[in-house]
Amino acid sequence: MNARIVRILSKDYTLLLEDGTRVTAVAMGKLRKNESPVVGDLVEAEVLHGTWGIQKIYPRRNCLIRPACANVDQALIVMSVKDPDFSPALIDRLSVLITHAGITPLLCITKCDLGISKETAEQIAEYERGPMKVLRTAKDSLNPEVAEVFRDRITVLTGQSGAGKSTLLNEINPEFRLETQEISKALGRGKHTTRHSELHEVAGGLVADTPGFSSLDFSHMQAEDLDDAVPDFAPYIGMCRFNDCVHENEPDCAIKQAVQDGRISRTRYGSYLDMLKLIRSRKESW
Repeated sequence: MNARIVRILSKDYTLLLEDGTRVTAVAMGKLRKNESPVVGDLVEAEVLHGTWGIQKIYPRRNCLIRPACANVDQALIVMSVKDPDFSPALIDRLSVLITHAGITPLLCITKCDLGISKETAEQIAEYERGPMKVLRTAKDSLNPEVAEVFRDRITVLTGQSGAGKSTLLNEINPEFRLETQEISKALGRGKHTTRHSELHEVAGGLVADTPGFSSLDFSHMQAEDLDDAVPDFAPYIGMCRFNDCVHENEPDCAIKQAVQDGRISRTRYGSYLDMLKLIRSRKESW
């Protein structure tokens, strides 16, 4: 039977079967030698002598290291208008890493009830004019669109510490707080528990409970691949005179022309140049 792994607690795997039933399974010996299952994996499982066993892991569309999660549909970048301050540079770097991983980035702006400065309002408006879906929310006033984006998808959350990721999930699904508290207590009692990861049901979808990317690490990216991971550049990729154009100093560059015409934000382009410089400096240091 086909199933999805939704929880890993030490060596026990909770599977969500096609009919919505949850069962506990173990990884078969042959499987453990090849690769370790992670939450989000689609697997083939069967009952042997009364015990569910994972026989096979199907090919993954993508896989994150932290959280260890496979087949992720989207990553919600949670960014507050203040406390901590709104950061376009962080949003741009996260959106590139997310896109490069084969995942769709979304932007959720929190704490809008605290008041938005003119500069931040202009920065937010630029994102709203761009290709990334942008949602705004405020304390005690949840935007219904936020809950809807989770439906039928696997989502991870990332963004600033203190921007309200946990608060957002708790507002959408009040049971989420209770579930995570109970799990924390159980882990605190289990001295020999080596690992735990889980996908929680939130608003008709599944959400990773250990959100975030391990680091803003661009060391695995090549300079010539960076432009493919910038959402705003997508309509203009392949339209430059030179196939190896990196949109810096080359003539007849479609990206630079779009920036000059106002079709691509100058801030997004500036972030791209900063990331390009970062990638080159790291490659040179090796």
